[in-house]
Amino acid sequence: MVEIAEACVATTEVKRSKFIAHLVPIDAYKGLQDQLKAQHPKARHVVYALRYLNTYDQIVENSSDDAEPKGCAGLPALNVLRGEELINCAVLIVRYFGGIKLGTGGMVRAYAKSTQAVIAQAKLLSYEKQTTHTFESSYREVNKILHRLKQLDLTHYEREFGTHGVTWHLKGSERAIEAFGEDYPTKV
Repeated sequence: MVEIAEACVATTEVKRSKFIAHLVPIDAYKGLQDQLKAQHPKARHVVYALRYLNTYDQIVENSSDDAEPKGCAGLPALNVLRGEELINCAVLIVRYFGGIKLGTGGMVRAYAKSTQAVIAQAKLLSYEKQTTHTFESSYREVNKILHRLKQLDLTHYEREFGTHGVTWHLKGSERAIEAFGEDYPTKV
């Protein structure tokens, strides 16, 4: 399974119809369809497909044809995401009608092609399950801990400075958290 590193956009044209595909991390998906409709008021459709892992490590999928013929827009985009084994992302495709009807087969190919084009531009990362780790340290250990976090590429952390020490909340890959936990076990 793979994830995208950051959002990207690609434009595809099929028989004068313009398809603008936005590939975004799942965290950026909420509200984006409405935002794109507002940005593109003359566009006919804003189709989406998404895949993400829920808290039980199950893949959740959804798609919408946004008034295109049923199964001709969202499902082909979703099938491309499945084929590329992409998770924790959504693709939203803005369509401007070019005056030539594509037919159902043509639409399926156009939406799939648009999704493939935006994936080709994306930087893909191997998926690593994320976990958290909370522990306490003294103030004199802070620089040593920051150095160890940098070594393990653990960049997502929060610190609470208390009267008796520092409480750390880390988030990162299971592998990195496990390695870090050997040096600094949970004490909270």
